[in-house]
Amino acid sequence: MSPSDSPRYQRVKRAVKDYLGVQDDAPDSVSVRDFVKDHKKDVGPAVKNYVLSLFPFIQWLPRYNLTWLTGDLIAGITVGLVLVPQSLSYAKLADLPPQYGLYSSFIGVLTYAFFATSKDVSIGPVAVMSLETGIIVTDVMSQYPGKWTAPEIATCLAFICGFIVLGIGLLRIGWLVEFIPQPAVAGFMTGSAISIAAGQVPALLGLSSLFDTKAAPYLVIINTFKNLPKCSLDAAFGVPALAMLYMIKWSLAYLPKRYPRFERPAFFLQALRHAFVIVLFTIISWRINIGLKKPRISIVGPVPSGLQHVGPPYISSQLLAAIGPHIPVATIILLLEHISISKSFGRLNGYKINPNQELVAIGVNNTLGTVFSAYPSTGSFSRSALKSKSGVRTPAAGIATGVVVLVALYAVAPAFYYIPNAALSALIIHAVADLVASPRQSFGFWRVSPIEWVIFVGAVVWSLFYSIESGIYWSLVTSVVLLLIRIARPEGHFLGRMRIKPENVESGGQIRDIYVPICGDTGVNDEVRVGPPPPGIIIYRFEESFLYPNASYINDKLVDYVKAHARRGKDVSTISKGDRPWNDPGPSKKDAQRQLEEERAKPRLRAVILDFTAVANLDTTGVQNLIDTRREVEKWINQTVEFHFYGILSPWVRRALIAGGFGKGVRRNDTHLEVVPVVPPHGGDMRNPTDIQRNDGEEISPSATLRSSSEGGPEKKLDSSHDEDPFAQAPVIDGQPVPDPVSNARRAIQGTVPLLDTGTPFFHFDLADALNSIDNESSRN
Repeated sequence: MSPSDSPRYQRVKRAVKDYLGVQDDAPDSVSVRDFVKDHKKDVGPAVKNYVLSLFPFIQWLPRYNLTWLTGDLIAGITVGLVLVPQSLSYAKLADLPPQYGLYSSFIGVLTYAFFATSKDVSIGPVAVMSLETGIIVTDVMSQYPGKWTAPEIATCLAFICGFIVLGIGLLRIGWLVEFIPQPAVAGFMTGSAISIAAGQVPALLGLSSLFDTKAAPYLVIINTFKNLPKCSLDAAFGVPALAMLYMIKWSLAYLPKRYPRFERPAFFLQALRHAFVIVLFTIISWRINIGLKKPRISIVGPVPSGLQHVGPPYISSQLLAAIGPHIPVATIILLLEHISISKSFGRLNGYKINPNQELVAIGVNNTLGTVFSAYPSTGSFSRSALKSKSGVRTPAAGIATGVVVLVALYAVAPAFYYIPNAALSALIIHAVADLVASPRQSFGFWRVSPIEWVIFVGAVVWSLFYSIESGIYWSLVTSVVLLLIRIARPEGHFLGRMRIKPENVESGGQIRDIYVPICGDTGVNDEVRVGPPPPGIIIYRFEESFLYPNASYINDKLVDYVKAHARRGKDVSTISKGDRPWNDPGPSKKDAQRQLEEERAKPRLRAVILDFTAVANLDTTGVQNLIDTRREVEKWINQTVEFHFYGILSPWVRRALIAGGFGKGVRRNDTHLEVVPVVPPHGGDMRNPTDIQRNDGEEISPSATLRSSSEGGPEKKLDSSHDEDPFAQAPVIDGQPVPDPVSNARRAIQGTVPLLDTGTPFFHFDLADALNSIDNESSRN
């Protein structure tokens, strides 16, 4: 005899089970061992897929062709001609020399081509990230004057933020981005765009030296109006440049509507307006400043050719401590802007991106870019839109864009000397204007969710009156708080009954019951009265998962409703004050009789039905509160109350309920048993349906029947007599007949089995089955 079969071992085993509360007769439920076993075999393919997903170019590069090459060259060169002037202007926003914008541009588009899952997104310097970099650089240099240079601070920031985003992508936790909703993103993007535009207007008019343009945006706007009479010659370059950018954009947008045949040329001419305006005003600046020791206007100045600063970034513990408080905001901007843009163009052009891999691409771009002194860069909405409309075919278009930037760095850099700073400011203002949410979009937020509209407006206000960091923190905090409130205070509904009669002929005019929320605006016609459910039954529909933040709230809601709508099982009106609990004052003398009559008019509660269709998760606190709810309800009713559940979709929710003692019970003789036809496994024998018994021994008819869930509903006979050869009508492959699995399965139906486990008779498939399972004479009448 083995040790496991000895009486002593069995006694010890039994004692341990009793101590832990293990029940041998517990219904079957999902187990951790089975879960691990089912997923363990998928580890190998999962690792292979994970490694391959890190290099998306492997999928499309072998299929690359000349047609794709043509589209990529056109799109890449077009974007490159826009990226060069934009990168010069955005470096100005970041308080860096202009060449650092070019350094960030070429490395971004080159690395992204090999790691991207979006063909449309263009990586490089962007307005919001450049502004945040400038804020960080200014703050660190003011706290530690002369300790570090601006490029050292910017490249260190790029490395740390890129490393964090790369880690998020590699760990595949990019879903964290989903905690910030679209109105919050639109809010801080709008506020940031207005802040950027407000900060560039003084440079546009030649007023930037008269006051602090890094102050709160509302102060910058006020000071700009105060100093308008002091505009310098720079305004003669900035204002016409801005006006020309918009004139070209609007006129070439109108041309295809009048002359459709010019749509394609008009589009490319419109795309090149940035380069055209910069070249035009650079020539004018060259003509008026050539030969002068001191230029008449503010110009870019010398831009060194080529890659001058190649090497590892400067990183020290002191520098990390200095930029540490700014890292969360910079990282959020880096990943949020890119993910929202890539998802948008994926939906627009009919393909799906991998958000985690996009974060890997951004992380590689920023960490590797620091070797070339790049500052933080991410996806650009305006350049991505241009790239998409230019007919890009694959991410390889970024290589062509990178070549254009390198040519500008090595061959054209000396010509950048005379570029007017006012013209660059005009280009920045023109670019960020597209980031401002339109009134139509803002009103759309209000129509969908007024609370989210408040988040949107709050983000704009905080960005304008404080800083863009404040706007981002407002968006993040309020979004998370709103999410927690929705989880902690779910709506939930008690359902009532309505009887309807369809007007269509197909329904035969059969009257049927539907269950809708008793209270609240549910879209039901106001003239229709929602009646109570069958007497003695309370039906509650969950709207959220049942978790520890909302468990107590739902418990109180259920118990209070039961006390208000169900008869108390014990008459306590005659109990003396001395015998009453301290928190139960009892009825007053004049109201005692009225309250007693009202109490007797209420139905006696027999069962509570809980709709778990929306419950995806159930934790320990939720189960404990269900137990407390049952205890309080039964104490009020003074008898056992059945708790029925339907719509349980998760096996883990079912496991948790069983662990809490729910679902189990003795099935009564007249309780309806839900059964469905069964198809035997290949090579197996069908179990005789007469072997399927109720708890009291009642048998099920052996006929192949799908029983209706409705009380007294008709039975649907399924014809199982098929004498034809199962291969008679089958298709033929290589001379061999192939059976039709659908027709074979239909022929195999020979019996019925319970739809759900008979060990949990209080778990049901739908509400109709739950109602039919309750022994309620009044509901049957």
